[in-house]
Amino acid sequence: MTTKPQRETRKKAVKPVAKKAAKDAAPVLKVRGDEDPWTAPELEEVRTQLGEDIERLISEVSDIELEIMGLMQDSGDGAGDDEADAGTKTFEREHEFSVAQNSREMLVQSQRALRAIDDGTYGACENCGNAIGKMRLQAFPRATLCLSCKQQQERH
Repeated sequence: MTTKPQRETRKKAVKPVAKKAAKDAAPVLKVRGDEDPWTAPELEEVRTQLGEDIERLISEVSDIELEIMGLMQDSGDGAGDDEADAGTKTFEREHEFSVAQNSREMLVQSQRALRAIDDGTYGACENCGNAIGKMRLQAFPRATLCLSCKQQQERH
């Protein structure tokens, strides 16, 4: 009894062209009717900008927090300060708190924008659902509202 040789099964190799095409493909994101769809290089530019903003903001928040800690320690050393000195120290401390909060909010917005690119919701207005607009997002990548909703928000 003779046996037939078994045929080797080979997995088909993925062509490099297919990988390149997948890499260059951008997720389908909402755009206005008068705009072209987002391209991979455009999104990469926005990602890069957001990444740089995130790094800068993390550093900024850290520096501000150190400054606040210094101001808090100095506030106990105010023996003999007159009311103007005490008021100045309080103003500086409150100002640093405000700047820190603003930087933290911008950091959260930048991180949220990156997640929105990844999940395919980037470019949609959080209020009305219409497209925010590529030019607006390229100028201000953290935008979450279209221009008309933003104007309406600012009127209130």
